Amino acid sequence: MRLHIVALIAAMVFLVSNAAFADKWGDQFPHIAKTGDIPGECSYEAMSKKNYQGRTLNISTHAVPVMGEPTALHAEQFAKLTGAKVNVVHTPFGDLFQKTMVPLQTGQTPYDVMFGGSYWIGDWINYIQPVPQKYIDMPQMKDVTRNYIDVASWKGTMMQFPVDGDRHYLKYRADVINNPEMQKKYKADTGKELRVPKTWKEYAEIATYFNGWDWDGDGEKEYGSAEVVARDNLMFSAFISRVAAYAKNPRTPGGFFFDLETMEPLINSPGFVEGLKDFVEATKYMPPGGQNFGLGEEIFSFGGGQTLFSYSWDDAFVQAQQDDSPIKNKVGAAPLPGAEKVWNRVKGAWENKYNHAPYITWGWGVAVAKNSKNHDMAFDYLCFFANPANHAADLSIGRFGVNPYRKSDFDPNYYVENQGWDRKVAETYTATLSGMEASDNRVFDLRVPGVNQFYSAMATGVSKAIAGQKTPQEALDEVAAEWKKIVNRLGKETIRDAYSAVVALEDNK
Repeated sequence: MRLHIVALIAAMVFLVSNAAFADKWGDQFPHIAKTGDIPGECSYEAMSKKNYQGRTLNISTHAVPVMGEPTALHAEQFAKLTGAKVNVVHTPFGDLFQKTMVPLQTGQTPYDVMFGGSYWIGDWINYIQPVPQKYIDMPQMKDVTRNYIDVASWKGTMMQFPVDGDRHYLKYRADVINNPEMQKKYKADTGKELRVPKTWKEYAEIATYFNGWDWDGDGEKEYGSAEVVARDNLMFSAFISRVAAYAKNPRTPGGFFFDLETMEPLINSPGFVEGLKDFVEATKYMPPGGQNFGLGEEIFSFGGGQTLFSYSWDDAFVQAQQDDSPIKNKVGAAPLPGAEKVWNRVKGAWENKYNHAPYITWGWGVAVAKNSKNHDMAFDYLCFFANPANHAADLSIGRFGVNPYRKSDFDPNYYVENQGWDRKVAETYTATLSGMEASDNRVFDLRVPGVNQFYSAMATGVSKAIAGQKTPQEALDEVAAEWKKIVNRLGKETIRDAYSAVVALEDNK
């Protein structure tokens, strides 16, 4: 930590002493006006010395704005600097996997650079180019945290270029939770302390109490929790967040989604069922229409001040902290709630002890096609995309979907001095994120061939439980049966081999 602080101070001094250099590029590219260029191998200055005249770079990415907007912005900047022609194709998330995977499977390479879910790495692995060592050795890559080196890697080799760091954590209205008058009222009405919830059961109690009345005095009703519930809009990640503490037991290594030895699904075990029961109950303290919320609705619901809690990606928190937000500096961050018990699948019994399991949820991954003829230009573009100046600017824009993944991102001074955050808000945020890096009881995504099939089946089952069509146990029994079919169809050993890489991360091997 001491070396990290010294490095930050040195970087700040360097920036001040090179203000004229920074202004040159900050004037031309308003996106980095606050910092100007930050010298390095992939800086604006460095890219301006490249000559890619007469060459074309083709990029597949997500629809605007989340990740699609910064992809296009940095493509435009890269083209101006290098002379390259850059084509960017935007696709909605539901179609993005097929947009890239089908051509790859048929031997075509329509895209040099492919953005997508980082958990697709198990499907992409045979079609993408490892990140060259010269980029891995660059200072900006050395700043990437352990978790996101792991996310970008496959069996020890970096196969995706880190541009994003995603995790789920708790967001809350600090002006309510920390308000002495509200604390007094809550105590009088419930007999309990109003605090940042430590467990999902406590989360439900507090969210229920604050559901459906105007507790912030803005003349409109507020609600308990904004969550990602829409079946085809990333709900699978919200479900994993809710079950992790009940099902990820540090004393039973060898698999979270499957038992690695037998490849029997664990999706219908008591830990998962308990989390689904909580998820079903959560529909009672969501805003009107909350059962149809996807990621965008969750971002703007919590970020706009409609709910007390939320717990998905950074985007809702950053949205709340933008200058035009009605709740800027009224929020706080904390780890995901834990559970008062955790399932021990070896003993076949509950352990009645507190458990917490951070979910290192999928984030945006990006890779270069193995058969691309433009490896040099493609990796230069990605390195430019993630250079320190662009990264600092991208972090401040909630809709961009670029979230912290570097050690230097955990310095609260950056958010206080550059984004106008109150220090307490910045400290809860950076402490929460850095704390997840320290955990050894982590849950990662499935990351195996056919992952979309597994997650689609899971989302279908969870949706049936939320809609009241099946009990949580019935719904997850159905999912487990479907997962067995998928494993048999794709090959047990193929899935086991890929899943072993996930288990190695979760078991810290």
